[in-house]
Parts: sequence; structure tokens; C-alpha cells
Amino acid sequence: MAIPKEIHGQKYVCLTSFRKSGIGVGTPVWFAESGDKLYVKTRIDSGKSKRIRNNPTVRVSPCTIRGKVIGPEFAGKARILPREQSKPAQEAINRKYFLARLSIWNSKNEYLEIDVTG
Repeated sequence: MAIPKEIHGQKYVCLTSFRKSGIGVGTPVWFAESGDKLYVKTRIDSGKSKRIRNNPTVRVSPCTIRGKVIGPEFAGKARILPREQSKPAQEAINRKYFLARLSIWNSKNEYLEIDVTG
């Protein structure tokens, strides 16, 4: 599915991942678009990475920097990209966010690929 117009061009999305109990945890994140996928950079040891390893189901919605949702929510599936497949995601995020290029933001990171399903 194509990236929804409500998300296209936004600066932040609220990425909701789910605990084993089924409770959703929303986090405002930087993201980049490439083709029909969204890419998110996160720390390997972050809660969202752990939750996505256990359950790839996510929801995304446009939001403010503080996480206030400002548009509709969309279902999706996330996967953690293997390091050898993360170059396009890294380049897309670096193009969109200057601060993402700084080395302090690059240690112990991984990239998530999100397929918005509707």
C-alpha cells in the first residue's frame, strides 16, 4: 500500500508498538519515506525494538514532536532491517534530518522498515 497522504511529508509519526499483554505504547519518532515504506531509526536496546521483535504489528499516525496525534492512525507491519540492508533507510533518514548524520546519533542504532497496510 502507498504511504497515506496524511503521513506523507510530516516531520514526526507516532509509532505504536505492542507489549506482550497487548497494550500499545506510542512513541513520537523521526521517519523517512522511500517508495511505499516508512523507515525509522532507533536504538537496538530501545523498548520499541524489543516490542517489535516480539510482535511486528504496529500503528502509525502523524503527530507533533511531543507525540500529540494530529491525524488518523494506520495499521502496519514493522521489521528490523539486518545491518546489510539498512543503507537505503539510513540515507533516507539522513536526507530528511540533518541531526541524524551526527555520529552521536549513530552508535548502537538499527533501522525499522514499516509497511503501512491501511
